[in-house]
Amino acid sequence: MQHLSTWKRILTVTLAAALMIGALSGCGGAKKDAGAKAAPVAAGAKVKINFPTASASGALYAVGAAITNNWNKTIPTVNASSQASAGGIANLNMVSEGEAQVSIAISSNVYQCLNGTDSFKGHAYKDLKAIAGLYMNPNQVVVTDKSGIKTLVDVKGKHFAVASAGSSVYNECAAHFTTAGLKFPDDMKAEYITFTDAADMLQNGSIDGAWIMSGAPASAVAQALTAKCHLIGISDDLIAKLQAKYPWYAKYTIPAGTYPNQDQPVNTSAIKMVMFCRGDLNEDLVYKMTKAFWENIDQLGKSQKNLKGLKPADAVKDIANVPLHPGAIKYYKEIGVLK
Repeated sequence: MQHLSTWKRILTVTLAAALMIGALSGCGGAKKDAGAKAAPVAAGAKVKINFPTASASGALYAVGAAITNNWNKTIPTVNASSQASAGGIANLNMVSEGEAQVSIAISSNVYQCLNGTDSFKGHAYKDLKAIAGLYMNPNQVVVTDKSGIKTLVDVKGKHFAVASAGSSVYNECAAHFTTAGLKFPDDMKAEYITFTDAADMLQNGSIDGAWIMSGAPASAVAQALTAKCHLIGISDDLIAKLQAKYPWYAKYTIPAGTYPNQDQPVNTSAIKMVMFCRGDLNEDLVYKMTKAFWENIDQLGKSQKNLKGLKPADAVKDIANVPLHPGAIKYYKEIGVLK
């Protein structure tokens, strides 16, 4: 009986220990809230980096693939993979919730996520950090020659593609048209379609214009400008009004000859694309990812035109005051970009 009692005590202690271990391991798992912390990684294990981008046919998808391939080749401890997504706002939500670790979005959306405004009202992710400001994403307003549209105000009453409601592009339309004095979207016949569909409809003349936000040259714009369409500019006065309201806008010129039948430069507004990450990513890991990105930027630029000519000195500018990750700061200080 004494022997049996001893075994009962051993089994009880073992069971309690197992339950305690299970409870502790559960605390380390990813959580579906903005404050979720990354689980510790075992020594020698590769860190998985999930990198959502945008639609598989878009430029951002290819940019993300190039960056993750670079990390996989140059950082032995990283297992990075890019994936198609619904774009910037969805990317920020995925990073906030711990479903992804690194991604790209326009600086305005990153700022809004950090501060819990606009599309992110009520669910700010305060631990969002920037790795690098990348390339400028210009607003490109394409109209048919027959539409008579010369300024944003002229879009009133016209059939105009504004992308999907709640998307980054839709929000750009809202900001610009409202600042120009129009009631958006009520003052136009809004069409909620993709860039590809917009280009097709511009070609066949079934819409008067479309708002396309993408690195230049953009395939949808090039397609439209081969079929009696042209770009219209956004005035300096309107850009100044936008800059007074929002901390992320910059002036941008689309050089002449960027597109077919484009003989003159086009003045417009632009927002910088920002590569961002979760704030709880390991500092040394982010340092290595930042370093690998910039040390291989020439090669990345050869494979992706949007990354061509990028410089580390510009990576900390025009990012809407979004704080840099400590790992990125360490690298920029090391090369003299930051003091």
